[in-house]
Amino acid sequence: MEANGTFHGLKTPPPSALLTEERRGGEEDAALDRHNNPPQKLHTLQLRERQRRLIHSLCSRAAPVKVEKVSVLSTTHLQEVLRCAPPAAPPMSKFSVYQPFTPTDQSESQTELYTTQVNSDGQRGRDGGNQRRSPLDVIMNQIRRKRTASDRKPLGRLLSRTSDRTGIPEDGEAEGKEERGHGSGCVAEAVESERDVGWGRVCVFLQRLGKKADSRSLSLAHCDLTATDLLELGGCRYSDPDSTLLQFLPQLQEVDVSWNELIGGCLKALTSHLQHVGGIRVLRLCSCRLSANDIAALGEALSCMPLLEILDLSWNSGVGGGALQSLLGNFHPPLRELHLVACQLTAADATLLGGVVSALPTLCVLDVSCNPQLTQEADVSGFTELASSLSHAASVTTLRLHACGLTPDSLEALGGSLRCLPSVRELDLSCNKSLAGGLNRLTAHLAHLTHLESLDLHLCCLTRTDLEALIQVLPSLTALTDLNVSSNKETGGVVHSMVSALPLTQMRRLPLSSCSLNEESFTALALAVPYLRFVDVSWCKVVGGRLALLLDALQPSVILELRLSSCELTTDDLRHLAAVCRRGCLSSLRVLDLSYNGSVGDEGWSGLFAAGGLSSLADVDLSLSPSTSAPCSAWLPPLLSALPQLPALTRLAVQRWTVGSQDRKKLSHCLRKRSVLLEWDPPQKDAALLFKATNQDSPEE
Repeated sequence: MEANGTFHGLKTPPPSALLTEERRGGEEDAALDRHNNPPQKLHTLQLRERQRRLIHSLCSRAAPVKVEKVSVLSTTHLQEVLRCAPPAAPPMSKFSVYQPFTPTDQSESQTELYTTQVNSDGQRGRDGGNQRRSPLDVIMNQIRRKRTASDRKPLGRLLSRTSDRTGIPEDGEAEGKEERGHGSGCVAEAVESERDVGWGRVCVFLQRLGKKADSRSLSLAHCDLTATDLLELGGCRYSDPDSTLLQFLPQLQEVDVSWNELIGGCLKALTSHLQHVGGIRVLRLCSCRLSANDIAALGEALSCMPLLEILDLSWNSGVGGGALQSLLGNFHPPLRELHLVACQLTAADATLLGGVVSALPTLCVLDVSCNPQLTQEADVSGFTELASSLSHAASVTTLRLHACGLTPDSLEALGGSLRCLPSVRELDLSCNKSLAGGLNRLTAHLAHLTHLESLDLHLCCLTRTDLEALIQVLPSLTALTDLNVSSNKETGGVVHSMVSALPLTQMRRLPLSSCSLNEESFTALALAVPYLRFVDVSWCKVVGGRLALLLDALQPSVILELRLSSCELTTDDLRHLAAVCRRGCLSSLRVLDLSYNGSVGDEGWSGLFAAGGLSSLADVDLSLSPSTSAPCSAWLPPLLSALPQLPALTRLAVQRWTVGSQDRKKLSHCLRKRSVLLEWDPPQKDAALLFKATNQDSPEE
């Protein structure tokens, strides 16, 4: 008996650990200890007599006592002992009895009982009742508990000792009314206990993967999940269908297991238990190397998810080649978004997809980007059927066909459906180089998209004829706020006409990077700059020496992103940029890209950092081109002084700038307590070792 009233019971408790009130048998115990008999060889009758005296003392004490563990030889013997105890016992401040870890023979073998804590006012767990319960009742209720072997898992025992929530019992099965006599309240208590234990198991599973538990969202992306993890999550690890962790997440709405390539081929271990979480609204399975069997298992599970709104199967090549057939007919009307990026969809899959789209009246987002085989096969009727099915999906607001190998013929088929899609707000046709010379087959139908806000045609090799056809329809697109025609060299010659046709007052993005801008087109762009939130003129050499023309047109606290990569900027351009910063015109700027401008002198960089006025800046890129390098010791001190004035900074890129060891330490010291991604080259010594290791021939070679 310790000073705090705690008795630490052992498998064979020594006499010194008995309660001080129990005097009888002390001589026998002392003699037994002097005999140096090992505890496991103590006589059974002596153990029973010792435990009988212990229980009798516990039940007859008038002062509160705290008992953490009681060990008995068998349940039958403990029942006999308790029958000899007084009929009533005073309430105790804390009484913990523990459940057995593994099922044993309760009539002959030794058993350790575990249960929840009972405090001085008679509450049990978190939601305990109002009745006072004696330790005798607690022990008897635990003895009468009827449980199967499969309910006693090692994980639950671990949780009963490591959980930070007091009063969470390890087992949660309801005790019978005839055995407990507490009615429906005890059943509710047991259900709540089981729920708590299950939630603890979920927390342990997620903690092992470095994630935090959320009852509504299960985010396991980039966790390197294995088939074993999926089996544990799905509940098949112990060959018990009721052991799934999903049953303890009844409010789950979002599941994301994307970018776990090791779970391919065993998705059924998860999908076969999705009936426990019928309220799922978002399911993401990107880049999981799903096979045709996985897609078939997912198709079967879709019937258990009637509320599913978003399904993302992108970057799974196993979806194409006919596997999409398994999903046909299993989607429910609430589905709003379907993402099938880079799934190697074929023309035959396009036909199947057309049937899916026609059966989804509330579909808003359809993304089939990066599937070039949709239109590049000899049979183009598949994409034609997909395009025609879009006419039945009047609710579509976003249509992405990026890098799908679109041709002028496919544009004509798509244009016929656009008449029936007045609600489209985003249309992405970028990276389809085969569109050259055929955009006029689509522009005639764009006028029907009165709600179109974003049109992406970058890197489509558009000709001047294509651009002129686009300019003619721009006045009809009164809701347009984002037009991307970058990476089309012919754009530089029509910027003036384009700016004149656009609704400038509502334009937010007009990127013109790599568009071969000339002086006239650059001057015309300055007319739209006051309204733009994002300005991108990267890879346009005409900007160098003329940046003042662009900066003077900026309105205070409007621009959010400024990209001037590889523009041959000069030191005077940076001085003018610093002056604009001091005026507060860039106080809301979040992204500043000045990379690949090695012609700027040290004075220009130093003046920019000393100017201030960039309190919202989060992303800065000052890297040099791969073929050049230069020291940064001259302007690094102003940068170090400016870092405390950049509280929102999350990324700083200074690649190819040579940094001395002392300067490197200073920069690292300034950022040591901040979550800033610092992109710079390794020290020359480390770089030499890396180069040597990279170019060293392997033994096999």
